[in-house]
Amino acid sequence: MEAVDALQPGVPESHADGASHADGASASVEPVQLDVGLPNRPKPPQPDKTQPGKITSKKAKKKAKAKRAFWLKQLHTWHWVSAAISLAGMLLFALTGITLNHAASIGAEPVVTQSAGKLPGALLPLLNAPADSTRPLPDQVAKAVAAIVPLDPSGHAADWSSADEVYVAMPGPGKDAWVQIDRATGAITAETTDRGWISYLNDLHKGRNTGGAWSWFIDLFAGACVIFTLTGLFLLQLHARHRPMTWPMVAASVAIPLLLALFFIH
Repeated sequence: MEAVDALQPGVPESHADGASHADGASASVEPVQLDVGLPNRPKPPQPDKTQPGKITSKKAKKKAKAKRAFWLKQLHTWHWVSAAISLAGMLLFALTGITLNHAASIGAEPVVTQSAGKLPGALLPLLNAPADSTRPLPDQVAKAVAAIVPLDPSGHAADWSSADEVYVAMPGPGKDAWVQIDRATGAITAETTDRGWISYLNDLHKGRNTGGAWSWFIDLFAGACVIFTLTGLFLLQLHARHRPMTWPMVAASVAIPLLLALFFIH
């Protein structure tokens, strides 16, 4: 019994004695199983099998977001720069588009100014027909004409085709002007027709008789308008998912003038 009691730690001695008397002649006592295990320890973290995929997905989303932000910034920059460059020209061409469309309804009384004079006799030999029938007037003749009449024919092509006179046309935006010189007598006749400021702006719109500098301006302005329009289109595409009416309105902007041209213009 002493050996059994020694093998059962934690059991009170009185309980062991009572058990031995109750069993009487029993020669053995079944041992009591006690849970004397070690305290619970936290389990080591298990590797997340889905973690690499999540990291890749986050990186892809971050990269796509950065790319979208880059293009948004570029498009916004080019959009506002082209708008700033073309603002005044776009307003001018829009307003003159209205005046051109209603030109017949806008009354304008041309103002005609005539003048006359005579070249000094010493310059008459310079009026002999040159080999080039469109050569400008000689500098001395052109300066003399500008001093006599309120027109300066310097640098303008002259028409030497007539045997008895030379003619210089000097049209400009919103006006017409010409000088005619009698090659035998040196008599000068000049005329200017001014059609008003609306006609002047309309000719700027058309690029009529405006010279090379204005022609370059129209080309640069048109390029800025193209950039403004295309960047606007790409911005519409980037924001279209939040604005359901974007593409129906864009389609209407194409369909309306197309249908008008096909069915109402003859």
